[in-house]
Amino acid sequence: MHGSLHLYIDGRWIHGEGGIRPILDPSNESVLTTVREGSPQQVDQAVQAAKKAFETTDWSTNAAKRVEILRRIAELMEKSAEEFARLETQNTGKPIRESRLDVADSIACLRYYADLVESRQAWEKDMSDGTTSRVTEEAIGVCALIVPWNFPLLLGVWKLAPALAAGNTVIFKPSEWTPLTFLKLSLLMDEVGIPAGVYNLVLGDGQQAGMPLISHPDVDKVSFTGGSSTGRTIYTECAKQLKRVSLELGGKSPLLIFEDVDIETAVDWTMFGAFFNQGQVCVASSRILVHQNLHDEFLNRLCARVSQIRIGDPLDERTEMGPIISEPHLRKIHQYVEIGLSEGAVLAAGGNRISRVKDGANVSGYYYQPTIFTHVTQSMRIVQEEIFGPVITIQAFSTEDQAIELANGTNYGLAAGVLSRDLDRAKRVSGRLKAGTIWINGYHTPHVEAPWGGFKQSGIGRELGPHGLSAFTEVKHVNTNQRLQLNGWYSFSHS
Repeated sequence: MHGSLHLYIDGRWIHGEGGIRPILDPSNESVLTTVREGSPQQVDQAVQAAKKAFETTDWSTNAAKRVEILRRIAELMEKSAEEFARLETQNTGKPIRESRLDVADSIACLRYYADLVESRQAWEKDMSDGTTSRVTEEAIGVCALIVPWNFPLLLGVWKLAPALAAGNTVIFKPSEWTPLTFLKLSLLMDEVGIPAGVYNLVLGDGQQAGMPLISHPDVDKVSFTGGSSTGRTIYTECAKQLKRVSLELGGKSPLLIFEDVDIETAVDWTMFGAFFNQGQVCVASSRILVHQNLHDEFLNRLCARVSQIRIGDPLDERTEMGPIISEPHLRKIHQYVEIGLSEGAVLAAGGNRISRVKDGANVSGYYYQPTIFTHVTQSMRIVQEEIFGPVITIQAFSTEDQAIELANGTNYGLAAGVLSRDLDRAKRVSGRLKAGTIWINGYHTPHVEAPWGGFKQSGIGRELGPHGLSAFTEVKHVNTNQRLQLNGWYSFSHS
């Protein structure tokens, strides 16, 4: 980005024609920079550039070019990895060690899809009637990629890498709150010489940029990650044009802890699953289901350990938990805490905003205590609704069947975790859980080679792995008869 040039359209950096937005550091509420967002007319300009590039360049047919570009982007990103990580931490508030993981995983994702496209071969078979069938996966066309603020770089690359690898042209819209790492990535896209119009970046909120992009008749596919409410709106809009759509939405993921797990291990995985990135993760294990024989000791130890989490400056290497993304989101989290109390749940830990003290002085920033609710029932809103923050509920179970019933008892089905030394039981339980990703004796780690997505109201379609590439393709079947001859189905009429 060059000064006030914050939109990248048709191979050029241009001035936005929309509003001016300050981009804040949530750890101290300071203004990192200001950006000038795009207008609906500039969204149209980006779509037209992407359409022209898809129709007039060899991007969709030249796999070697796409592989080379993806690998070159990964190389440049690797050279400036620490700069990306610091920028991500400043913009999101996540601890620097988490941002470094995001950057490394983004680089790995780019390389994975370059390798996958390079090795991909069409399916062919000689059929019983003497013909030959060939099945190929071809680019869809113009794709709109829309990502949230919690993992702006990583979730963006999860979409961008397969979309470009498959041969599509794209318009990328980051969250209006966290555009900085994709602005930097766009500089790299320009540096590697990606053909004009193949990649376009538009900044703006849902009203000014998101909906004009989603509803545009020349957008062939929408891929969205975010909340289920927005996802339903997008799904409805796409249905009007039978537009291709992928939705990776909310979650209310359970972590099942069986009686054969030692307390320290149970607490360790609970904290990681629940409070990583301040709980602002779609798969966060926000519902902890623990066997009744462990419940009391587990709860006591969990509360003690949570009080020791190092909360502070996310650029400090020692920090284990940073701030919430924004003041409005912090208020939303606290509102859910108040809802939980009004419903009769009991606070075992947390429940308040933190006014950090540094060198004896109050420090601003959107910090919230890790919060634990007990004495909850399945019908409570804090059990059923996604809070998207460092707030968890603890429920006890007595039998395997009860644990599964509680785990499956929401509208979501994004992820789940099972902790048990009995692997046969853990695998049996995982087979009955309604979730797209299930970790046995682990949590959170995605693998770029494996699919990512949810059951029920947690979304439609999958990202990552071969499934993630297929999400950006249309399947074409060509059946060939080597000889052109009479069909002979109908008899010839005789005069």
